[in-house]
Amino acid sequence: VQLQASGGGLVQAGGSLRLSCTASGSIGSINAVVWYRQAPGKQRELVAVITGDGITDYADSVQGRFTISRDNAKDTVYLQMNSQKPEDIAVYYCSGVYWGKGTLVTVSS
Repeated sequence: VQLQASGGGLVQAGGSLRLSCTASGSIGSINAVVWYRQAPGKQRELVAVITGDGITDYADSVQGRFTISRDNAKDTVYLQMNSQKPEDIAVYYCSGVYWGKGTLVTVSS
């Protein structure tokens, strides 16, 4: 399954924009979808993540302003960006995460 981000554009400070991440197949087959961004001259950073169970998490810099959501019927994950700031200027990417088989770590006292 491949993902394609769309919806970027020009927005005024304080404005809103919604990005879409559309899957070529069933987005429900992906364990988690992550939005990243990379500002000019900076490293790529994680912005928001949503699991198949709908659990979400956000970078501190966007907490309370951005909302990630998914619509499995449309095979799409959205990133609603409100109250935008100049520091939100970046190229935004979405990526899929597949869980591998985990390994148990036990620590004895």
